[in-house]
Amino acid sequence: QVQLVESGGGLVQPGGSLRLSCTVSGLNLDTNAIAWFRQAPGKEREGVSCSSAGDGKTYYADSVKGRFTISRDNAKNTVYLQMNSVEVEDTAVYYCAAVSWLCLAIHDTRYDYWGQGAQVTVSS
Repeated sequence: QVQLVESGGGLVQPGGSLRLSCTVSGLNLDTNAIAWFRQAPGKEREGVSCSSAGDGKTYYADSVKGRFTISRDNAKNTVYLQMNSVEVEDTAVYYCAAVSWLCLAIHDTRYDYWGQGAQVTVSS
């Protein structure tokens, strides 16, 4: 039984920081890429970042480069998304997703497993 659970969402002011966590069970994190997606009301789900297991690479959407950082702690079965200098446009439900070994193209949603999502609201 594979399960991905996001945590750490909430309300944050513009310019502030937030760290999301994705805790994975029933899956070997050493052999799976983990991606973060987000979906704002009325918009398509978009890729935010991905951490590859096969080659150690990380990827970021242009909209978050320089502000967000993806990292993993395989011993804790957890992947993080550190969100700095957040903007109102970052408001969305954030999802983590898993696929074997390598990240897909940044906006490709064809991952095998998904979490339920965590709300992030950026507002003053």
